[in-house]
Formats: sequence, structure tokens, C-alpha cells
Amino acid sequence: MKEFVLSEAKAETAILVGLITQEQDEAKTKEYLDELEFLADTAGAVTVKRFTQRVGGPSKTTYVGKGKLEEIRQYIRQEEEAEREIGMVIFDDELTAKQIRNIEQALKVKILDRTSLILDIFAMRAQTANAKTQVELAQYRYMLPRLQRLWTHLERQGGGSGSGGGKGSVGLRGPGETQLEMDRRIILHRITLLKQRLVEIDRQKTTQRKSRGRLIRVALVGYTNVGKSTLMNLLSKSDVFAENKLFATLDTTVRKVVVGNLPFLLADTVGFIRKLPTDLVDSFKSTLDETREADLLLHVVDISHPDFEEQIQVVEQTLKDLGCADKPSMIVFNKIDAYRWVDKEPDDLTPPTKENVTLDELKRTWMARLDENCLFVSAKEKTNIDEFRDILYKKVRELHVQKYPYNDFLYPEEEEASSFTSEDSEVTND
Repeated sequence: MKEFVLSEAKAETAILVGLITQEQDEAKTKEYLDELEFLADTAGAVTVKRFTQRVGGPSKTTYVGKGKLEEIRQYIRQEEEAEREIGMVIFDDELTAKQIRNIEQALKVKILDRTSLILDIFAMRAQTANAKTQVELAQYRYMLPRLQRLWTHLERQGGGSGSGGGKGSVGLRGPGETQLEMDRRIILHRITLLKQRLVEIDRQKTTQRKSRGRLIRVALVGYTNVGKSTLMNLLSKSDVFAENKLFATLDTTVRKVVVGNLPFLLADTVGFIRKLPTDLVDSFKSTLDETREADLLLHVVDISHPDFEEQIQVVEQTLKDLGCADKPSMIVFNKIDAYRWVDKEPDDLTPPTKENVTLDELKRTWMARLDENCLFVSAKEKTNIDEFRDILYKKVRELHVQKYPYNDFLYPEEEEASSFTSEDSEVTND
């Protein structure tokens, strides 16, 4: 069965391809390709060239126009002649089976789209049985409608063993179609088994969550690579894996945290991303249960990112899709140490952009209306972390009083008598 993991292609070079359309201007396309390059780097590929085309929409047959496809083909040929082999071409949108087949025939190299690249990374990052099962399910769902291109080398044959030979006769089916049907049955059967396995895992996780006692649940959510795991390590004094890569955290991790003398559960969840495949969201609903069952969401935002406001919208829409839009939440703007702005020249009369706004000016915009539901920190430099803990303590205590009115405050001696032991303080998504 075809594998999606990119481990054997760690040293491969890649070309990125994106479109400029009415809905996606040149600046937005550049930003999307920057993110796609970061994804490629996370998967172990090195980007050497980008191609963009201004069109009304993607071609149904080759995504880009024939002229642009020929330009890419000529570039690949030139690189090969110079003994600089191009390992793959990555497209910024999800491709259909027809598009992949036609592009492969023209370029003669490995073709990936954003979805398959994300699946590659998820397969590399998955550590627990739960995450591995969810990734495998998403891979098979992605593969199923694209099976036909795997068997284009087996042409349909006429004749056959049947005596009829009429249209629709079994005897007219060639080996390609037979293999396609066999693979389709195998994949559908595998998908059914994986779904059953996830149901069993869900049942186990539900039992596990019920055994956690009368504690408020807090979930760190946000775009990928915004610093959730670093904040998790600061608050819980633990050592959750954190790296400047997309999807560094894939498996949900839960820690028992005590602020002041009030214990609660803190979950570090998988990051969201633009154009996240629907199948991947569906497959990872088990992992995202920690988000759905949380009493408080800490929405972590990388304020140093030039388009952090769109990232906020992506996360909010994903939370809405998960049915979590109405949960109590707080925005934590992280990486204030990395925030950069450019002062305009005195004679520059053009309207200021967000690149010309200082952090103090930014805080006085729509963010000012959020009051204590908005905080600015640097997890790396530990800036405002004490203030963050104080506000978090206040919010968790309010929720604890509302949810458990007859156990509204846990004193230190009561904490020691709680249902958790030191071994229980770490709950991972195994």
C-alpha cells in the first residue's frame, strides 16, 4: 500500500506552486506560500523555487495553465541538466486525481498538494496509538478518491474469458480495473476497522476523563506554532515537546496544574492551520475532545505574525465547527518579544498599515474592549507570566464555584487528599 510519509525524502528539493485569483491577491498568495514552505521544511524538504500564476481560478485538468506548466517543466529539465534534481512539486491547494495524473505525466516528478503534505507531517509527528490511528484514517480517506491514478500503467483490455463480449461484460475488465476494485475494497474495509478502533479509544478516553475528579478543565488552543507547548511548560513546570516547527505537538497532553492553591487540568492540543483538510478534522475529533469538554479555552495567538488576525479567524471558525464557539475563552497574545514595527518617514503621506503600528497602539484597538479576556505575554522571555497566572487563577476559581458550588475552594490539605496522586498528574493521549 502506498505510504505518505516523507521520511525517505528528507534531502529532496521542492518547487512550490500557487495561484493569484480575485479571492486571493498576490500578498495573500505569498503568505500562503511562505506557510507552505514552512510545512515543506517541517517535512524535511528544501524549497528552491516558487511559481505563481494570476488566473480566474484553478484549471480542472492541470491546476495551472498549460503555459505555466510548461514553464515549470522547462525549469525542472534545466535543473536536471545541471545535475540539480528536483524531488517534488508541491501545490498550495488540494488536487483532484485527474489534476495529479495530468501534472505527473507532464512533469515526471513526485506531486504533492497541501493536504498530502500536512498528512505527511502528521504521520511523522504521531506518537501515540490514538494519533497514529487518526492519521491513518485520514490518509485512507484522502487516498480513496485518488486510487485510479495508481493504475494508469495497466490499460483496459478487450476480449476476455466470457463468451458474450458485450458492453459491460465481466470479461472486458482489464487488470487495472480489477486491481482498482480490490484496492478500493481493502481500503474501505480498513477505514471501517479504523473507525471501530477510534470508537473503542473514545470509550476509553471518556472513562479516563470521568476519573479525573472534580477539577476545572482548561485547553490551550490556537494556530500551529504560536507557542502553546511553551506556555504549557511554564504553567505546569513540565517538559512537553516544543519546537519551532509546524505541528510540533500532535498528541494532546493533559497536566494537573496548581496555581496558588487551586488545582485544575491543562490540555495542550494540536494546532490549527488554514486550509486544514476536512477529513483530517473529522479524523481528529477524538483528539479534539479535550477542546470540546474544556470549561475554559486559552486562545494563544502569535502577535508577531504579520497576519495574526486571519489566524484568529481560522481558529475561531474551527472552534465553531467543533461546537466550542460559546465556551468561556481568553486570548493570550504570545511572542511580544518578537513583535516588530516600522516607523513611517515624516514625509510619507500614505495611509499607515499594520506594519507601522506599535504594540502599545495595537493594544488600544479592538483588543482594548476585551479587558481581562486579553493578555500580552512572552513565553520565551517569561514576560507577564505572573500576571497571566493571577488572571487564570481568578477565572478558574469562578468556574470552579459555578460548577462545584459545594466544593468551591480546595485548600492545601484538601488538595493532598484529592483523587490524584503524583502518577496521575500526567495524562497523555495514549
